[in-house]
Amino acid sequence: MKGGTKYFLLTILIVILLTSCKKEDVKDIEDEIIQEEDEQIEEVIVEEKNEKEGEPSPLSGIYAPEEKVSRRPVAVMYDNHPSARWQAGLSKAEVIYEFMVEAPYTRYMALFLINDPESIGPIRSSRPYFVSTLLEYDPVYVRVGGSPEAKRDIKNYKIADIDGLSSSNRVLWKNKKVGKKAPHNTYTSMEAIRKTQLERGYRETGNYEGFKFNEEDVNLIGFAAEKVQINYFKNNTTLYRYNPDEKVYYREKDGKPHVDEWDNVPIVAKNIIIQEAKTRVIDNEGRLSIDIVGEGKGKYITNGKGMDIKWVKKTREGKTYFYDVTGNEIILNPGVTWIQVVDVNPDLIIE
Repeated sequence: MKGGTKYFLLTILIVILLTSCKKEDVKDIEDEIIQEEDEQIEEVIVEEKNEKEGEPSPLSGIYAPEEKVSRRPVAVMYDNHPSARWQAGLSKAEVIYEFMVEAPYTRYMALFLINDPESIGPIRSSRPYFVSTLLEYDPVYVRVGGSPEAKRDIKNYKIADIDGLSSSNRVLWKNKKVGKKAPHNTYTSMEAIRKTQLERGYRETGNYEGFKFNEEDVNLIGFAAEKVQINYFKNNTTLYRYNPDEKVYYREKDGKPHVDEWDNVPIVAKNIIIQEAKTRVIDNEGRLSIDIVGEGKGKYITNGKGMDIKWVKKTREGKTYFYDVTGNEIILNPGVTWIQVVDVNPDLIIE
């Protein structure tokens, strides 16, 4: 018997007894009621503690067993070419970046810590600005090749690298079950990644600074943001629709609901960060330079509201900090964060 039913019956019992009991008997009944209330409060405290068993993840603020929270993150380069969709394991990532690559495409870099997807892919190549970003997290880096500059950076920074071009098919393999053609069909699993991490002697724990999180969900005081549309190119759009019942954003890519290929779970975001960074084409292949070292403008969006922010990254290896207009570091709500890196003065629709 719990909650209101218990207290309703107790109230009836009190009324009956109070009309027929002596003063000392009434005192005994009151003591019993107080004891019942104390026990009820203790039950609630225990339930809340059980819900948050373990430690909060530095990437999402979600509680998980300490042995998972303390291990080294994994950063995976996800293919986002239309022929590569959808992606497997992406719903299990805690932080995901979307960057432009050669027009008109974008690519994802997903960070994993507390979850272990059975299938991850398809996986593609690296770019220098992805390297600049992953240096903040000290992860094991999973990719298939990269631009010449990215390859030099990965070597020079001694990144814990797992490259599909130099790894056996026990580590990364061509997935023949997904109906995709090369180069959009290279996959792996978290089990294979963690096993390779140990075999190659990569550190098991990461050396990085995570995000700051609210202990409980907090609403912003800001502009309405129940629909967030980012137009990267004419035929390349990212859209978030807010679900007020679940207090998360459902993601759409190029007009279609974004789902996880592995289990058809919708891709959702609790936090959306839009980060403006100067972007320009630097070679005949259409490769880009994206200035994510320095500072710039952006927006932070959660729970149907948004606010203007500023970002600062002082060095390539340094962490990117996000600040509100008063200069305070923003504190995220616990959950999955999507970071949308866009050009300055981006084409946005937020309403």
